[in-house]
Amino acid sequence: MKKRILSVVMAVTLVGTMMTGCGKKSDDKKDSTSSTKTESTDSKTVDLESKITKDDITLKVWESANGPDKFIKQAGDAFTKKYPNIKIEFVNVEVGDSTSQIALDGPAGVGPDLFAAPHDKLGELVTGGHVLPTVNPDDIKSKVLESCSKAVTYDNTMYGYPVSAETYALFYNKDYIKEAPKSFDDVVKFSKEFNTKDRYGFMMDVSSGYYTIIFTTADNNRLFGANGTDTKNTNINSAASVEGMKFFQSLRSVLDISSADLTTATCDAAFLNKKAAMYITGLWNVSQFKEAGLNFGVAPIPTLPGQNTPPASFAGTRTMFVSAYSTHPNEANLFAQFLLSDEMQKLRFEVTGALPSVNVEVDSPYVAGLLEQLKYAYPTPSIPQMGKYWDAMNAASANIWDGADIQKELDACNTAILAQ
Repeated sequence: MKKRILSVVMAVTLVGTMMTGCGKKSDDKKDSTSSTKTESTDSKTVDLESKITKDDITLKVWESANGPDKFIKQAGDAFTKKYPNIKIEFVNVEVGDSTSQIALDGPAGVGPDLFAAPHDKLGELVTGGHVLPTVNPDDIKSKVLESCSKAVTYDNTMYGYPVSAETYALFYNKDYIKEAPKSFDDVVKFSKEFNTKDRYGFMMDVSSGYYTIIFTTADNNRLFGANGTDTKNTNINSAASVEGMKFFQSLRSVLDISSADLTTATCDAAFLNKKAAMYITGLWNVSQFKEAGLNFGVAPIPTLPGQNTPPASFAGTRTMFVSAYSTHPNEANLFAQFLLSDEMQKLRFEVTGALPSVNVEVDSPYVAGLLEQLKYAYPTPSIPQMGKYWDAMNAASANIWDGADIQKELDACNTAILAQ
């Protein structure tokens, strides 16, 4: 059944005050297929089509393999059909490697014109001088989901073009459980009755700070503060975080497996092979679960004890950045904006399965649960300190799951993140 992403825009707006870099939202909504000649509150509106070269040029684009590569190639063909003198060259640089790679290849003059990177690398990219600001940001903000525009705003300036959104939710096997539980108390109750020596009611990667952050977000407790920009207070060792991680540690009673044996790959395989009834993961796993013939659904993450709404998950925004070293910035910006058209966003969903970043219809029964969770998600902070979060929180989460002292682990995590 088709799900309209616009239906979550207002809901996502409700959590806007929790999101990174609050910028003014334009009141004038425009269709995502509108001309690149835009109206903006900024007097320096740029008509990119009037500025592109008539010479034959090639834009080099860095993206990942296994889906995004196919999308870039198909989008590039469509773009070249519209602008015959501009060719698009795909180069495989994985999204997790692009930030470090641009720092080397950009200044050397062998880098890309555009490259994909997760939005939480924005602070590092901006302070390193590697990316250019978004052209006509008010127009782009009016096209994309509010969570996406907030995610790519740093120090009140927008950088790059959000090409997809993501968060994670609760996947559940309908052959085992007909409806998704509303609370983690229900998850625990079900698991105690369901568990056997070789199957579990619930599973997650317990050593990944990407997922375990949900246990620290009660009572609006947020990593790096409400806007994700507090460089002095992480809140990761706050009273709310400690209390939440106590409950996280208690889940060992229904998932008695060491952290070393609960990796993402292990959990993927367990759900895939019907060894787990419920699993916290994302849309990226839908295709392999469908191909395996699983009868599954997707729902928001169950509420934590004492809470009335799903916990706040990280919201990710895959972003196409224009390199500060590009010799064709106008053309690069034009192609990036082309990727936000309805046609290209639908194509990206069909090819990669990633949630569109704009208001567009997509045909999938699994999207509704993720969009519902997105109402409660908040952008992964993009300040440079975020780079130290992952290793520190991954280690703390694993140690806590395995029985370590919670306060000591979170204090150590906080110290590691803030270390100069």
